[in-house]
Amino acid sequence: MSVRLNKKALEHARKLVKQGKVVHDERDDWSEDAPSTDDENRFIDKHGWDEYALWHLGEDPDASEETKGRFSFPYGDFSKVHRCAVISLESRAAQNDHDDIAEETKRLLERIDGE
Repeated sequence: MSVRLNKKALEHARKLVKQGKVVHDERDDWSEDAPSTDDENRFIDKHGWDEYALWHLGEDPDASEETKGRFSFPYGDFSKVHRCAVISLESRAAQNDHDDIAEETKRLLERIDGE
């Protein structure tokens, strides 16, 4: 698995933060705030795979296109960036040696906390 930074998703996240579309929740809230499988499926049906990809900072180009397995490191609920998701994915990215994703996520968190 060769997960790489999804630069379009990073730009999307930065734009949302700049617009103030952020939920300032606590570190452990992501387990409750994360979209369910049904939420994801409805979003994909309504908006398509390209929009779904914009909500994930990781992408595995070796995985099949138009599958959820291609995308990782979600940072929001399809309407807002969640601080708890960003914290969670920074930790996971660092633990799995995805240094570029971890570094950009750290910067994104700094933007969220600085707004």
